[in-house]
Amino acid sequence: MPHSSKRSQPPSESDRSTSNRKKRKLQQAAGHTSTNISRQQSIPDSFTSQQKASSFKDDADRHPIGKKPRPDLSPSTPPKTQTPSKTMATADMYHFPQKRASQGAACVDLTASPDSSPKPRRPNGFHVSKGPSSSHSGAKKLTVKNLRSPSKASPTDYLEQVWTKLDAALDLTFREGKVTFPLEELYRGVENVCRQGFAHTLHSRLKVKCKANVAETLKAPIHGGIGEKNVDVLRAVIAAWVQWKTQMITVQSMFYYMDRSYLLQSPEPSLREMAIALFRNNIFDDTILKPKIIAGACDLIAADRHQEPLDNSIFRQAINMFHELTVYSNSFEPQMLELSQSYILQWSNQACDTMELATYVQACVQFVDREMTRCELCGLDTTTRKSLLVMLEDLLVEKRLSRLVLRQDVGQLLTRLLRDHNTESLEQLYSLLQRRRFGSKLRPAFESWINSTGESIVFDEAQQDQMIPNLLALKKQLDQLWRFAFQKDEELGHGLREAFETFMNKQKKTSATWNTDNSKPGEMIAKYVDELLRRGAKAIPAHLSAGGTKTNVAEEDDDDGAIDEDSEVNEQLDQVLDLFRFVHGKAVFEAFYKKDLARRLLMGRSASADAERSMLQRLKTECGAGFTQNLEQMFKDVELAREEMNSYKSILDERDARPSLDLNVNILSASAWPTYPDIPVIIPMDVSTAIESFTRHYKSKHGGRKLDWKHALAHCQIKASFAKGNKELVVSSFQAVVLLLFNHLGPDEHLSYEHIKTATGLTENEVKRTLQSLACAKLRPLTKHPKGKDINDDDTFTVNTGFQNEKYRVKINQVQLKETKEENKETHERVAADRAFETQAAIVRIMKSRKLISHPELVAEVIKATKSRGQLNVADIKKNIDRLIEKDYMEREENNSYSYLA
Repeated sequence: MPHSSKRSQPPSESDRSTSNRKKRKLQQAAGHTSTNISRQQSIPDSFTSQQKASSFKDDADRHPIGKKPRPDLSPSTPPKTQTPSKTMATADMYHFPQKRASQGAACVDLTASPDSSPKPRRPNGFHVSKGPSSSHSGAKKLTVKNLRSPSKASPTDYLEQVWTKLDAALDLTFREGKVTFPLEELYRGVENVCRQGFAHTLHSRLKVKCKANVAETLKAPIHGGIGEKNVDVLRAVIAAWVQWKTQMITVQSMFYYMDRSYLLQSPEPSLREMAIALFRNNIFDDTILKPKIIAGACDLIAADRHQEPLDNSIFRQAINMFHELTVYSNSFEPQMLELSQSYILQWSNQACDTMELATYVQACVQFVDREMTRCELCGLDTTTRKSLLVMLEDLLVEKRLSRLVLRQDVGQLLTRLLRDHNTESLEQLYSLLQRRRFGSKLRPAFESWINSTGESIVFDEAQQDQMIPNLLALKKQLDQLWRFAFQKDEELGHGLREAFETFMNKQKKTSATWNTDNSKPGEMIAKYVDELLRRGAKAIPAHLSAGGTKTNVAEEDDDDGAIDEDSEVNEQLDQVLDLFRFVHGKAVFEAFYKKDLARRLLMGRSASADAERSMLQRLKTECGAGFTQNLEQMFKDVELAREEMNSYKSILDERDARPSLDLNVNILSASAWPTYPDIPVIIPMDVSTAIESFTRHYKSKHGGRKLDWKHALAHCQIKASFAKGNKELVVSSFQAVVLLLFNHLGPDEHLSYEHIKTATGLTENEVKRTLQSLACAKLRPLTKHPKGKDINDDDTFTVNTGFQNEKYRVKINQVQLKETKEENKETHERVAADRAFETQAAIVRIMKSRKLISHPELVAEVIKATKSRGQLNVADIKKNIDRLIEKDYMEREENNSYSYLA
């Protein structure tokens, strides 16, 4: 029994005001002390109200440890003499006599009303009643009595009574799915039965009832259709499962108290677990039904794989049922994966035999996407998706790796890339291989195709002029392929660069290189750069330009167009320089680039001086200052020559001795510029006089220097009068010498080939070449008789009186910019001779440092020392070793070795 001290709760402010009003009405003249009233009374307060004679203990008793009692600071109310008539005290009004009382302990009647008589309050908020106090009074014993009359009904009878109602409700639920009984009444009945200790009995009866419903009512219709298709059996089981779950919702609402109180603390499963176990054990695990249920779900997948319509709702419900019955991982997933493996293997074998690589790759990608989409839409477990994906990658990729990276098939895809500019197939192939990190396995096939394609471009003599544009187009497409389709795979990137380096340095003695080992790509790169620097953006092919096609710039956007052209030329030079990096033998490029640069500088044919300087800086950065030393000297010579001519002309102006023609001379240092042959020619008298005047001036200024005049590099501007107008012709020096022969001749007067040859003093090849450029080209100031493309010894020539052109200034000296076959052959032979001298020099340096060396070591050292200037053949190294032995630089020793002779 609880014990409590005789303290009440402190009153609130509203209670205080009410108590004061009641005090003024109910106090008597004798000075009756009123008591305070609390808003609420606990059981100890009721105990206090029944014992009016007793009061709180004295302060000394309330503080047994000897503390002084606190003074009563509550305001004292003076007694009033007025006594209201017919007024009953609150204590008497709400006082009810006790039924029984015992000495020493009071039995409290809990039905008694609380005493609301006001009581004096102490400053600390406790109610105090004045009266005799006992120093030995303590906690009082409190007895609470149950006033309800005990039920006379037997608990067993009550159990049977409740179960009768529950049984009827369960029958109605299992039969119709609806309950007419009040669920609250059923819930209260279950609760009462459980409180009386019959929860186990109630649970056992419920389990038997549910098992009978599942095993008989639900299972019977399914067994009746056992002969139908697997999918139909699956549908029947799903319908039974849905019906059973609906019924169990009602059952759980009736037996909720038992489920959350008794079953929660017992080893028995909950109602939900019991329902799942009953359905699984009686229907799903049935030896006849289980194979058909699993097969039905697998048949739905098979129908979808054969492009038949898939009942997504039924399949999704089946998967959810498998998850709820906890049979997904043990029963459904293994059989589904086994059937999938058989189907994928069969599909892969058939596809590989009947499809080409591009079609097979596309079909594989679509197959994988379709399988993963089905897993996602139908709610298959994550483990199933991973297992199925691993199986797909193993059977479609890893087992077919040799087929996917076959060089012939990959080469067909790459060839289609060049033709159709479509990278989709290669992108799908790489993504498919990269699922197993096999993307780098494409490198052998990739390199092989690049090598074969590059060699066909390099050694195609019929398309030599288009070699560099074709290589740039190939490089551009392969770079885009590597960047987007191959996702910048590092291994494939190395393969791309190594393949280009291989075929561009492959040596083959052909007529294009005059049977030398020189690099043809190095020569063609130099010529393409020359074309860019002479013509600017006009020289860029349409498929290599920034916009893909050439566009005309509007007149009002000339400045922007110029900026765009400059940037486009610079971008093209960067791409050409990327090809130049692959070339090992830089000597061929240097020789041809120097020769073309000399023509551009001497004839003023550079499209942009900035582009020239930019290219020179690129070469200096790539090959070093030694490579561009002579090229930089060529630019300096042109600047010095311009200053020299300004000085010469200023002197002529001071002497007032201006010649009849304007002469401009370029003084070149022989060591920096290419070597040119001396071609004999008879110079006109006025030109010869101007040359002699400048020679005297130069020698007087620079004593000890010798000037060699290279008339083949000179060009002139002459004025010509035709019937249809006057023109200014820009021609070479040889063309000018020939045209001057036709001065003072009539329109019908002819000059024979032999006369022209004798008058000019040119060689036969130069005469024919010059006459062909004047009479057989697009612009023809002369007319050849008879007409034809070739110059014969019996041909005659006259002035073309019908010559016309929309421009006043007409350039006819294009022949001067073109390289002849003799010049090309001479350049190649000179480069080959220089390489032989470099090889011999390298051999001497090695022998001087080693003194004695074996033949294999010497060959390896020579190849390493001369690699930057081009790769040498072992046969060429042996020839140079024999030459040095003949010159007594070294001699053979025993054991196939060589010794150096000081």
